[in-house]
Amino acid sequence: MKPLRMLIWHVHGSYATALVRGCHTYLIPVMPDRGLNGLGRARTWDWPKSAVEVTPEEVRDAEVDLVVAQRPHELELAREWLGRRPGRDIPVLYLEHTSPEGEIAHMRHPAADRHDLLLVHVTHFNALFWDAGSTETRVVEHGIIDPGYRYTGELPRAVVVINEARRRGRLTGIDLLPLLNARAPIDLFGMDAEALGGIEDVPQTELHDEMARRRVYLHPIRWTSLGLSLLEAMHLGMPIVALATTEVVEAVPPEAGVVSNKLAVLQEALARLVDDPDEARERGVAARQAALARFGLERFLADWDEVFAEAVSR
Repeated sequence: MKPLRMLIWHVHGSYATALVRGCHTYLIPVMPDRGLNGLGRARTWDWPKSAVEVTPEEVRDAEVDLVVAQRPHELELAREWLGRRPGRDIPVLYLEHTSPEGEIAHMRHPAADRHDLLLVHVTHFNALFWDAGSTETRVVEHGIIDPGYRYTGELPRAVVVINEARRRGRLTGIDLLPLLNARAPIDLFGMDAEALGGIEDVPQTELHDEMARRRVYLHPIRWTSLGLSLLEAMHLGMPIVALATTEVVEAVPPEAGVVSNKLAVLQEALARLVDDPDEARERGVAARQAALARFGLERFLADWDEVFAEAVSR
């Protein structure tokens, strides 16, 4: 397709790092304070030159083919900054990263019943659980920049990566770690992990190496779209032990690890894989093969190009 120039805010760094690898120009709002509405280019990930920082003043005079909104208020920001109405004067799509939280049966999506935009979910689970009314929806499953096979499993321990675990509480399954830790030692990484006895502020490339030194990856999260750290662990060649929640049951095949909602099953799986490096390595190889087949970057960008083309032709 013809390369586009799209306005898109830096909201989720890991996700955006894959998305900006496409053939387009990505105009990334930046403000002096680099706050939530103007974070600019990532400073902890490697982004290509096609991700270009623009101030709100520069946006008005910029050539923009498409607006990609990820939060409800960005539609109004786009109208103010561009001087055009998203969905009427300029094509717009709404990228939804999260699963609904609250009274699920009554959760209406902010973009529900809109005929002027396209709603894109990152998992089929999210598309099923969000009530979008009559809004046209699509699903583009996650894509990961392959970090390469790095697994050594030299440390007979499990590792879990959770950002803001203390704030997010039970959603992250942080309360399950002491119970699971009784059968296998667990190392916690992520933003705010230090407050919970874990390790934080590890650069991404170093984090991948540290993850791959542990024998098994644990995914105790009760409710999330589909953790990118889980998919990264699979790419690294790590065996998986995970709760059977949200999209995990689709992403992790049986040969790649153990997926269950039974605590005793998870405890036994952690202990067995930590004690058996051969089984752990075998399952990790299967996890990597599954991740490459389903969550590769090439497929991800191709799917997005189809959605972009549809959005600008509406």
